[in-house]
Amino acid sequence: MTKITLLGAGSTVFAKNLMGDILSYPELQDATISLFDIDPARLRTSEIVAHKIAEFFGISPKIEATLDRRQALTDADFAISMFQVGGYKPGTVTDFEIPKQYGLRQTIADTLGIGGIMRGLRTIPVFLDMTREMEELCPDVTFLQYVNPMAMNCWAISRASSIKTVGLCHSVQGTAEQLAEDIGVPIEEINYICAGINHMAFYLKFEREGENLYPKIRQVFDEGRAPDWNRVRYEIFNRVGYFVTESSEHFSEYVPWFIKRDRPELIEEFNIPLDEYIRRCEVQLTGWEFMRRKLEEPEADLKAEFAAAMRKAGVPAEHMPWVIEEYERANEVQRSHEYGSLIVHSIVTGQPRVIYGNVANHGLIDNLPQGCCVEVPVLVDKSGLQPTKIGALPPHLAAMMRTNVNVQEMVVEAALTGKREYIYYAAMLDPHTAAELSLDQIWHLVDDLIEAHGDWLPQYR
Repeated sequence: MTKITLLGAGSTVFAKNLMGDILSYPELQDATISLFDIDPARLRTSEIVAHKIAEFFGISPKIEATLDRRQALTDADFAISMFQVGGYKPGTVTDFEIPKQYGLRQTIADTLGIGGIMRGLRTIPVFLDMTREMEELCPDVTFLQYVNPMAMNCWAISRASSIKTVGLCHSVQGTAEQLAEDIGVPIEEINYICAGINHMAFYLKFEREGENLYPKIRQVFDEGRAPDWNRVRYEIFNRVGYFVTESSEHFSEYVPWFIKRDRPELIEEFNIPLDEYIRRCEVQLTGWEFMRRKLEEPEADLKAEFAAAMRKAGVPAEHMPWVIEEYERANEVQRSHEYGSLIVHSIVTGQPRVIYGNVANHGLIDNLPQGCCVEVPVLVDKSGLQPTKIGALPPHLAAMMRTNVNVQEMVVEAALTGKREYIYYAAMLDPHTAAELSLDQIWHLVDDLIEAHGDWLPQYR
């Protein structure tokens, strides 16, 4: 019997999607699903949802919910992480509000930038504790890691632990689907190869039956048909000739070219949503109670009240139909495009599949630092995870990625050594932070953030 542990199972909607994916496979329908969270109320909701999924499929997996992480990890075959250390408050709010005092604005702040740096420093120590427990309680586990900042987390785990780990994201397959829609080609007909680092990987090949589809993407740009929400990525494609995986709001803060306090017209030109993650968090928190009721009491009729609350929380009118649809489908079980269940199924059954994963760069990409975390195609079968060697990336793409890898490396050094100096270096080398602040401002900003985060961070010497 396969045991699958969800760490942070109180992320109910994401946990629901993964559990639905996993339990849809007949070979996994007798699995043990162990749900762990530190929030008993959210954990209870996820446990109810797990039983509803089992009822939907007419199956009887073993479902357990616990506030004891060691119990959840004991004898686990797979562990899946989906949590946020520090939460919306104080973690995310602090990461946005203190940099604002220095004139430094952000959009998402979970991957790079000063916000990504601080999130990594909060998160890596938790992962190191978890993997130490895994080495004791389930040393052969396969750890599927969904938490940002993905590259920093996975790099630290690969250096500090022997646990088999892969970082998973949906940006590769998600962006491919978006591009397919932009150019009017069914995604099922498209073959692509993508590689780089998480949230800054590029499609090296995007084809249909041997036909290069990049000219069709170029046509979208040249004809002014790029979606308004995707102007940054199309501009990068126009400049470098390859399309990047992560969204425009994300990418705008990984580089020094788009968010500039002395060039406010760029924000409008490229439609950059400042404080976007704050807005999303507030919308999610507003909607959570309604979603909880809908998940626990499917017959409850809260649609009108939910819609009013979402409008009040600031959901744009054009997004409301999608938001309402998601609410109404809360109790439906549909396959997602996440890779997690595919990996579990392939390792258990031996059915080979190729997914995209974040793994240590041991001979995979020649012109990125060895040991850093890279995103590449990964073959999965009974033998486990087998990353694909890519070779050398186009040099200008690798150069752009290295500006981000430098920051990731300094955060990992800070987390593993406990030395405060590496936090300063990470912020100093960050492309967006360096473009906006002086060295003296950067040092003071780091000090202010460390003080504000308090016990959420270990002591740095």
